[in-house]
Amino acid sequence: MIEQSRWLSVEEIAFHLGIKKDTAYKWVAKKHMPAHKVGTLLKFDRNEIDEWVRSGAAKTGKKQFAQAQTQRIPRLLHRWWTPG
Repeated sequence: MIEQSRWLSVEEIAFHLGIKKDTAYKWVAKKHMPAHKVGTLLKFDRNEIDEWVRSGAAKTGKKQFAQAQTQRIPRLLHRWWTPG
């Protein structure tokens, strides 16, 4: 039987990486963590995230993950966690 992977929520990906949800939102905006917008929700592919972490992009903050593999999240997300 083929195991189907499902899209993970912010809470699930934060748990998977051992980080807080706010950190996940910041990484999407500032470190280009691969995420896909489904309606108003962010969804994550576990394999893309694992590859992104292995590439070193999480550590360096550089765009090392190919843009063709991910959909960039609009800058509007930035205001969700910016104080003021």
